[in-house]
Amino acid sequence: MRGEAGVTEGRPVRRRFAIVARYALLTVLAAIVLFPVYMAVVGSLLKTEQITSRPPTMLPTHPTWDSYSTAWSAGHLATYLRNSAIVAVIITCGQVVTAILAGYAFAFLEFPFRRTLFVVFIATLMVPFEVTIITNLNTIVSLHWYNTYAGLTVPFLATGFGAFLLRQAFLGIPRDLQDAAALDGYGHLRFMTRVAVPLARPAIAALAVFGFLSAWNQYLWPLLITKNDQLRTVQIGLRQLRATSIEQVNVTLAGVVLAALPLVVLLVVFQKQLVRGLTAGAVKG
Repeated sequence: MRGEAGVTEGRPVRRRFAIVARYALLTVLAAIVLFPVYMAVVGSLLKTEQITSRPPTMLPTHPTWDSYSTAWSAGHLATYLRNSAIVAVIITCGQVVTAILAGYAFAFLEFPFRRTLFVVFIATLMVPFEVTIITNLNTIVSLHWYNTYAGLTVPFLATGFGAFLLRQAFLGIPRDLQDAAALDGYGHLRFMTRVAVPLARPAIAALAVFGFLSAWNQYLWPLLITKNDQLRTVQIGLRQLRATSIEQVNVTLAGVVLAALPLVVLLVVFQKQLVRGLTAGAVKG
């Protein structure tokens, strides 16, 4: 009896130790991931000679904010950030709408070759963007959408990943709800907008976050499809800022921080929805 009691008392201790070790490991990994971000923020607040000093300055005792004003004015970041915001919002809205429609169709509608078409949708995820970039560029030029917002956004308004994610979310909705809605006179459109979409909000939020991040970080396509700074996005602006501020590393780092700030705010605001959308259906019971 005493042996069993000792084992029972030892289990909470081992459980606490496992929890402490897990959080310690996560803390170390988070520090490793966030360290470059921290150094970028610190570097943006230092003078150039302080950035190149050895040992490096880890904490700005006398921060200078002139680098941010220089990056904003000389680097024309206001224009680039505006263009990135417009492009990212349009692409995100388009992906959410098309993914909802495609996901609902694959989950609830019966039509010929449904499984085959879904496999084709998923197969598009295995095609690298570089394979289709020439075809997309020729199509955009033939449609006279070169150097326009349409050329920047239309090729990315639909995604196979979005259709797959929302199909899986819609499949988790009980069929009894659809039968009950049909008895109340709900058609597919009303059931989708009033029942299916509200229940799939975590997955939709996760898709929106991924779509916005992907659109915001685009570099190659905006570089090919635009010819002047009036439509170019922030990633191209950062490259030009670096080219014009070779000796001012702090200005380039300030531009990087300003470009990353909207993404940080987005992740903080939608953190819970993102986690719920990625883990939806992982635990049942």
